[in-house]
Amino acid sequence: MILRGVDAYLLKYLSFMLEVKNLTKSYTGAAGELTVLDRVSFSLAAGDTFSIVGPSGSGKTTLLGLCAGLDRATAGSVWLNGVRLDELNEDERAALRNRYVGFVFQNFQLIPTLTALENVMVPLELRGEKNARQRAIDLLERVGLGARHHHYPTQLSGGEQQRVCIARAFSNEPLILFADEPTGNLDDDTGQKVEDLLFELNREAGTTLVLVTHDRELALKTDRIMEMRGGRVVEEVEKSH
Repeated sequence: MILRGVDAYLLKYLSFMLEVKNLTKSYTGAAGELTVLDRVSFSLAAGDTFSIVGPSGSGKTTLLGLCAGLDRATAGSVWLNGVRLDELNEDERAALRNRYVGFVFQNFQLIPTLTALENVMVPLELRGEKNARQRAIDLLERVGLGARHHHYPTQLSGGEQQRVCIARAFSNEPLILFADEPTGNLDDDTGQKVEDLLFELNREAGTTLVLVTHDRELALKTDRIMEMRGGRVVEEVEKSH
């Protein structure tokens, strides 16, 4: 059963926000079985910030997708906010994501036929929010796009598109945010501004953050760093406070 009405602060003490146990993902092809993720385990409490680093092909994005319920594992389990994802069907996993999860992607994934405002409104309308338009306007102003509501993605710079994505990600007040290379397509200066905005909003909301990145400097801004190679965890480092 999905937990409802439980304050994120209390969740830190009641259970983990995200638990990953012996997660494995394999594919079978003409050349045989390929294991891209091999018995990965970790857990995060509410409000934790966590980076997954490693070279291309190490399994980072595959792991992120499994944690968010976008794909199913070959073996092992994921618990998100106390709910075991592999026991849910596709519709139930989609409902869980819409209620608890936010996403920020490297390639933005904005709907090109919708304006910035409409893109931010989509998850709010899916939830049946009555004040979706005003909340979307407020979020766009919060990310510095108050004058760009009615612009389409092609009329926005890369940095502006990513700020729309961040506004959309926080629109449903997610308990956990998954960010996959959020600054990977941005120049250094724009990327830095997007990073600052992402962490600022995350602190304000108290959201658990799971970040996939090649950027070590970005990873160092999180509380914990897990390094992967060949689908396995090779090191995990936690900052001292």
